[in-house]
Parts: sequence; structure tokens; C-alpha cells
Amino acid sequence: MGVAMQQPETLNLEQIQAFLDGCQSITFELDSREAKYAVVNDVLRRRHYAGQPRAVKGLLRRFLAKICDLSRAQLTRLISQFLRERTVEPTVYRRRRFTRKYTRADIALLARVDQAHEQLSGPATCRILQREFKVYARKEFERLAELSVSHLYNLRGGAIYRRHRLQIDKTRPSPIKIGERRQPQPNGRPGYLRIDTVHSPEQEGEKGAYSINVVDEVTQWQVVGCVERISENFLIPLLEGLFEQFPFVIRGFHSDNGSEYVNHRTAKLLEKLRVEFTKSRARRSNDNALVETKNGAVIRKWLGYQFLPSQATESIENFYREWLNRYLNFHRPCAFATLEPDRRGKLRKVYRQWQTPLEKLLSLPAEQRGLRDGVSIDRLEQQAKAESDTEFAELLQAQRTELQRTCKDLAIRWGPR
Repeated sequence: MGVAMQQPETLNLEQIQAFLDGCQSITFELDSREAKYAVVNDVLRRRHYAGQPRAVKGLLRRFLAKICDLSRAQLTRLISQFLRERTVEPTVYRRRRFTRKYTRADIALLARVDQAHEQLSGPATCRILQREFKVYARKEFERLAELSVSHLYNLRGGAIYRRHRLQIDKTRPSPIKIGERRQPQPNGRPGYLRIDTVHSPEQEGEKGAYSINVVDEVTQWQVVGCVERISENFLIPLLEGLFEQFPFVIRGFHSDNGSEYVNHRTAKLLEKLRVEFTKSRARRSNDNALVETKNGAVIRKWLGYQFLPSQATESIENFYREWLNRYLNFHRPCAFATLEPDRRGKLRKVYRQWQTPLEKLLSLPAEQRGLRDGVSIDRLEQQAKAESDTEFAELLQAQRTELQRTCKDLAIRWGPR
């Protein structure tokens, strides 16, 4: 049974003795540690514990142990505190800490440095702090000059630093889980495409048409298309049409990290066709170098840097499909590299083999060509031999002149939208 006792310090010694004799089986409950300490303090002070004889001291100890539910060792510590300080109070706990080396002024100075330098990395900031003291002899940086990189971040995360400097971080871009960031591995098989966009210059704020350049990595079979805008609604139908112009099965699709290709609709199309989707890696500028060289050597060479009005998209697309793509694959030789060791044993690319994409495709073993259903070698050779290379190039020149005249007329007629 628990009993709450009020004002136990008012009892005299006879009442205390009677209380202890008659309450052996009763326990007393106090609400908190502060209440227990207050009872001990009041009883010891009212009974003048220090001047009492030994028997009275023992009686008071048993009385306090009973009503406060204290152990013998704990009660002894409290009585010792009372005799030493003339009061009994709870000891405020203080965790053991290392000695603070960097003051509030040092932390405020660090915040000032970060504010001035737009929050550099830890090593760079530590180097600045060292230079401020050693090179420029600024005494206020004496302690900060010894600051380690790891403890620098501890100070930046502290409340004192945050009060001196409010830092607003930009939204961190979330990684786009579309495509695999690596270089494709065709292993001598055609069907691994590289794709890139060639922008037409603007004219008085009006954006021109966009050329989409697609090149096979093994045979350099090249197909070019044109769209009015590089949005998904325009690109998806064009990609389907470009894929159909390749004589072999499409196995891989590699692009840079532009959003016109790295999006869910393109990924869905490639997944439907069971095509491997890869994209360029960071700090690897040559991952998409093949198609980028074709941008300058083919598209810029034949159409230049002139403004192509978006109203001429259909005419440009017809020129690509009916004339330029045929010329590129049947009549324009490409250089193919072979790896040869030099005098030091290092492998270098040597360009001694020049073939048209069709000739390169025919040079591959039949089991590696991977021709699509309905495509035959005889039909491809028949298209290639219909005109000679120079004859077809002269026809292409005439068609390009006609296209340039059409683009110029449309640019004058429509002007900026």
C-alpha cells in the first residue's frame, strides 16, 4: 500500500519514532526527485541535523529513507551535500565535452568567408583560411588556419553557423532512369544507331526546322530526317519513319542527354521495338562523336548554315528521303578505321579503307547483316547501280538548288511568326 504524506518535516522526534514503529509495511510515494530532495532539505534543516547526537541522526536517516524511498548510499550523499552547502538540491547534469577550440567569432568569420566565396568545397575553403593567415597575415584567421576539412563541415552544420548565414540550395536534379549511361557494344553487327539533332539558325527570333541525323556505327549507313519542332509529338512519328529506311534490324539506339530523346515516349517506342537504349556518359565527349562528325561533314556541307523555315519541313524531309539519303548510302564513300600498333606498341586508328555504306554492309558475313524482312541485297544493288556516283551527285545538286529556292521563297512569304 502506498501513502502520500504531507509536511513530514513538522513531526517531532517522538512522532517520528512512533511513525517508524507503526509503519513497517507501508511505503510512501513522492512525485519526483525534486520533491524528495525538498523533503530531505526541510527535515535536516528543521531538526538541525549537524548538531544532533548520533542516535538522533540515525533516527532521522531511517525516517528519510522510509518516506523518500532512498538507498543508504544515496541518502549519505544528500546529507553530505547538506553539511557542505547547507542545502540539498538536484545536481544539474552536464555531459563531458571537449574543450571548445573555435569561438563564436571564429564561426561567424567562417560564415563570412563562405558568403563571400559562394560556399566552396571543404578543401578549397580550408586553403583560403590558411592563405588568409599565412599569406596575408590576418591575425583573426589564426585558429581557423588549422581547421580540418571534416571539422569544417561540423561547424557548417552547427546552430551558430546557421544563425550567421542562411543558405538556400537550388533544387537538386533527380536522376532520369531512362536509358543506360554507357557506350554501345555492336561487336561488328550493324543496327546500333547514333542520333543527334542539327539546329537551323534563327531569323529575327523565328526558329528554323530541325534536322535529325541517324548513323549506324558499323556500316555508317546514314538516314536524315526533318521536323518542325523537337518535341515528342513531332519526333516519335519521324523516328518510326527513319527506322524503316534502314535495311537491317535496329538493335541499339544511342543519343546524348537531350530531353528530345531521353523521355518516356521515346523509351516506350524503343521498348516496343526491343531496341537497346543507351546515352552518353559524363566527361566522355567522344561517346557520340560519329554522328557529330556527320553533322558537319554532311548536313552542314550540303545545306550550310542558312535559315530553314519551319514551313518548308515537308520539302526538306522529301529532299532527305528521296535524294540525300540515297546518295549517302549508295554513292558517298566513308572512311573505316583499322587498329594498328605503332613503333611503341600503342594501337592507333588508321584510315585506309574507303567504302560506301552499302559496300560495307555487303562485306559483312551474311549471318551478321541482320537484314529486315522484305529487304534483299539484289534490290539494294539495283538501286545503287541505277546511276553512277557522279550522275546521282549532279541530280542531287539540282534538287538542292530547288530546295534552297523553296526555302528562300517561304522565308520571304511568311516571315517571322
